[in-house]
Amino acid sequence: MRAALLEEARKPLKVRNDIEIIDPRAGEVRVNVKYCGLCNSDLGFVTGKAPLMGLQVPGHEASGVVESLGPGVTHLEVGDHVVLTPAPPCGQCYYCQRDQQNLCTNAMGILTGTLPDGSTGLSLNGEQVFRGCGIGALAEYVTLPATGAIKIDKDIPLDVACVIGCALQTGVGAVLNTAEMEAGATCVVLGLGGIGMAAIQGARIAGASVIIASDPVAERRDKAIGFGATHVVDPVNEDINALVMTLTAAIGVDYAFEAAGKAALIEQGIQMTRMGGTTVIVGSPAIEENLTIPNVVLFQALEKKLCGCLLGSSNSLFEIPRLLRLWRQGLLDMEGMITGRRPLEEINEGFKDLEESRGIRTVIEI
Repeated sequence: MRAALLEEARKPLKVRNDIEIIDPRAGEVRVNVKYCGLCNSDLGFVTGKAPLMGLQVPGHEASGVVESLGPGVTHLEVGDHVVLTPAPPCGQCYYCQRDQQNLCTNAMGILTGTLPDGSTGLSLNGEQVFRGCGIGALAEYVTLPATGAIKIDKDIPLDVACVIGCALQTGVGAVLNTAEMEAGATCVVLGLGGIGMAAIQGARIAGASVIIASDPVAERRDKAIGFGATHVVDPVNEDINALVMTLTAAIGVDYAFEAAGKAALIEQGIQMTRMGGTTVIVGSPAIEENLTIPNVVLFQALEKKLCGCLLGSSNSLFEIPRLLRLWRQGLLDMEGMITGRRPLEEINEGFKDLEESRGIRTVIEI
């Protein structure tokens, strides 16, 4: 099949026509991928921020059409339109039984680049090819567990729907699921890429009274207002801490969402939250970055909270349909998230857009 192949970090991807993919086995489906959004998690492999285990087809924020079914798959049909998710719940493991489907053992493929059985289903001339974030969607086809393909109505444009797979599911979910934000809350979002913009939308949907959006790129700050930010700040030239104190009667925000993948911003979020406030790590820092919490006794005494967030703590089987209902009601803007469209042949230009903070989401047409 045709796919974009990453052979080495900091080297251009190559579009090849000879990547081999397995047929769907029991409980699996094969999807003809139509569109794939580019995410910072993909960029991490391209730039070397995330470790590359070998040849890889990146991409995980995708939509397409079911091409074939493996034995035992009855809830999907050939021709169904679907959005893919990196965390396909098995329904049987410890975490699924605890209603923490985003932590399902299947979701560990996000880290390993494999299918649940440890294989990848992809190869090139006999050499194993890994699946970017467990999917590998910058390709004509993806074979994956059937619960990883969530059926959507055929009147929903596939090029728009793909951004639900990661950006919206993660950012909105970080607010509604991870933080469980209450109406009237105050928050700050640090970093206004796709995840950050989605978190702003989530805070607006939750009924936040103050939504502070921080990013050094002026264009992104302008767009954040349209997504629901009540205040924007340039963290390079303005004092964000002073703004937070001014807007919260000097107590700090209820919630801080770090969406840029930088440990320093996580630490800043902790500082800006009130006593008992919560900082949510939504972005993915480089693997060598470490977090420092000065004066741990004070952190403990103030009862501040710090928590991780994987895919917005979402059960994709529930979350993706919910987000689409919000979109149909005009409460969620999917179209505005997409600021660029490119063919697969321009995949390197698309990643350059992302690396240089141009736009919010570039969607690749496969």
